[in-house]
Amino acid sequence: MEALRAKLKDKKRVVVKIGSSSLQHSETGDLDYTKMDILVRELCNIRNQGKDVILVTSGAIGCGRKSLHIKPPLTIAQKQACAAIGQARLMTTYQRIFSEYSHQAAQILMTRNTIVADLNRKNAQNTFNELLAMEVIPVVNENDTISTFEVEDVIGDNDTLSAIVTALTGADLLILLSDIDGLYTDDPRQNPDAKFISSVDSITDELVHMGKGTTGSSVGTGGMETKLIAAKIATYSGADMVIANGKDVRVIHRIMEGRNYGTIFRAHKSDEFNFTDFIDNLHKENTDA
Repeated sequence: MEALRAKLKDKKRVVVKIGSSSLQHSETGDLDYTKMDILVRELCNIRNQGKDVILVTSGAIGCGRKSLHIKPPLTIAQKQACAAIGQARLMTTYQRIFSEYSHQAAQILMTRNTIVADLNRKNAQNTFNELLAMEVIPVVNENDTISTFEVEDVIGDNDTLSAIVTALTGADLLILLSDIDGLYTDDPRQNPDAKFISSVDSITDELVHMGKGTTGSSVGTGGMETKLIAAKIATYSGADMVIANGKDVRVIHRIMEGRNYGTIFRAHKSDEFNFTDFIDNLHKENTDA
């Protein structure tokens, strides 16, 4: 897979996903401004290389919850109210930092209906394309304020959403920043004998079985299962994908330089794969569960 990693520097459109646990101080739950600054700087540097870059970010609910001093567990209504407050605070922070590096950021909020409804999906696609043509960096999040589909963890801390954005925009690389180094044969926090998997040529049933829905974070929702779902969507849509640890977000440029960080999944574009049907089936499975 060294040759595959070496080609990452030639990618033209990159989607970067960062989760709640990577944006907040674990001790307090407050936003980590230093990390956000480094993240934005990394993204702006990708844009300065002439590449398109899209950020998919979590953190709205946690940000709102912290500002309201509400402790978990939260009801769906409380989560939506926290998202309404937190999304504005989160985006204001992003806008301010992006402007310091002379770049414009635009907010895009998506729901399941944005994806599965043909007209909505086309409108979203046109918006992405226009923003990228203007050299603007789209900042994407779930619209938790009006949707319970995402809030109830089906999308998994934006893992699946980031893959959907990758497919929708024709991106050729997805970088998932998580609270774990990559894919393991088991949860390394619970099993010290778990083996790290540095590369995946194709997603097998055995790999899917490994993807237990576990996470080491109390603020995030995405376990390895959602990351493997994301890998399916991204790779079948023609993009390579890398899962890496977001503890140091400077890992972004290291990955794009072709250095050996995280787990890389090779693209396997399938003309038969329809990501809207795939998401619709996920929703049905969750409804029937």
